[in-house]
Amino acid sequence: MKIRSVTATWLHVPIPEERQHRSDFGQTASFDSTLVRVETESGLVGHGEAKAAVGSAGNQRALAALVEQDLGPMILGEDARDISRLWDVMYNGSRAHYAIRRGHVFPALGRRGITMSGIGGIDMALWDILGKSLGVPVWRLLGGRRQERMPAYASGGWAPADRIVDELQGFVDRGNFKAVKMRVGSGDGEVADSVRRVRAARAGLDSDIAIMCDAHGTMNVAEAKRFCREVAECNLGWFEEPVTADDKRGLAEVRASTDIPIATGESEFNRFDFRDLAELRAADIFQPDLSIAGGITEAMRIEALASAYQIRFAPHLWGGACTFASGLHVAAVASTGFIIEYSLGANPMLHELAHEDFTIVDGHLEIPDRPGLGLTIDEDFVARYRVS
Repeated sequence: MKIRSVTATWLHVPIPEERQHRSDFGQTASFDSTLVRVETESGLVGHGEAKAAVGSAGNQRALAALVEQDLGPMILGEDARDISRLWDVMYNGSRAHYAIRRGHVFPALGRRGITMSGIGGIDMALWDILGKSLGVPVWRLLGGRRQERMPAYASGGWAPADRIVDELQGFVDRGNFKAVKMRVGSGDGEVADSVRRVRAARAGLDSDIAIMCDAHGTMNVAEAKRFCREVAECNLGWFEEPVTADDKRGLAEVRASTDIPIATGESEFNRFDFRDLAELRAADIFQPDLSIAGGITEAMRIEALASAYQIRFAPHLWGGACTFASGLHVAAVASTGFIIEYSLGANPMLHELAHEDFTIVDGHLEIPDRPGLGLTIDEDFVARYRVS
């Protein structure tokens, strides 16, 4: 079970123009991600996913180089099953021996950004290997799933006020979803424009369909408060990333001003960031992205914080198959997990990277019981879209 190799491949998948959408991130013309592959000397292979950007598109060259030339060499020759220790080796770098012996961290440069993303991708692959070696799904290794299937919400919602109902109703119809998420914020223009879109959505959808809103951190505190006040009667499921992740106190101020649940976390990098959110009482729902926030190992630590502070857990799953599967396994065992994000944007990395797909039935997603992450990577897909 010693690690023979760690490789990373930038996958760049163009999206046909007719399937592209526009948001505050701009026109989404491609889906990009870094596929991490870890192979052991026994021949077992695990896969994970790292991301250089929260959204769909982004240059992955530096991240792929970091995984192959910095993080990967740190763990070559190590037992792939020692996941917790290997996480600390990558997080602490040359001072890992101090961290492991003394029981506290010695991270270089605070370990944020693409370094955490790279650690997350490798960590997923190690859990995948461990599950495969034992013939059990990752959720079994994490303590067992709490239910055989979980409710999912359809994530998208970019249309203007006069078309938003048609777009969201189309999402509902595709999987009998009982919850949908729409984008608001700077992409709309002014707060009044976002309010108009949300009110139109609420008026046009059945009352039993929950609506969540995501501002991608583009409002300031005053705008976020005004938005919450003006959509108070819409009974939103949550308001996601009202303000930039750099302003945690501002986020706490927004939360204190409203009874709309506040969700955040896709732009945070590790448990220490989520600890600060919890201590500030800035969020009702934690949404770590496992391809950004350190993988499965760190997500379990974040969920423990959520449980201690009575914060719900709904991971950010806007990514490829490895990101989605990893988040699904953690959500399935989380004592605070309650819903799964399901991308309704054009997402070939979710539906084509692996031979297995994730199918919504009656608004729910089955928790698969295949070994490891439960994925078989389509090598033809990888060969077709890899960036040299």
